[in-house]
Amino acid sequence: MLLTILGVIALIILMVLVVAATKPDTFRVERSGSMQAPPQKVFALIENFHEWTSWSPWEHLDPNLKRTYGGAEKGKGATYAWQGNAQAGEGRMEILEATPVSRVLIKIDFFKPFEAHNQVEFAITGDGGLTRVVWSMTGPQAFMMKVMCLFMSMDKMVGKDFEKGLISLKAVAERT
Repeated sequence: MLLTILGVIALIILMVLVVAATKPDTFRVERSGSMQAPPQKVFALIENFHEWTSWSPWEHLDPNLKRTYGGAEKGKGATYAWQGNAQAGEGRMEILEATPVSRVLIKIDFFKPFEAHNQVEFAITGDGGLTRVVWSMTGPQAFMMKVMCLFMSMDKMVGKDFEKGLISLKAVAERT
């Protein structure tokens, strides 16, 4: 009986590992939102890390969050590092590209609670009085992450934060 139970457990583990091995080597999370604000105003809120405290969904996870700004004041070369509690974690961002009013590309490195190295992109398009923002994050998906993603969705975990952030960005951008 014990051998049968151990055999079933081993078979389940093997099946999980095989299914995980078939998953893609990269992930992508994307959300979009529209706001009644000029693209210039939206772009300014994104390309300046000092402005993120007004709209980022992660800024208020730790009231004692330690922030360090460096490099350029804003745009390409600007850096932002944070260190906080278990919810906020620790990491660093650097703007790699800031194409005026259309695109901001950021390298984001997480150190705690887990290590990850990803890219974040904000694509901004204006149409009349409406600005559309597409916020995406892409990165490598190591084997253990593939196994974890069988039981929890990266899209659902990060996507809900992107949705909150876009709602906050809209509120700040639409203020007159």
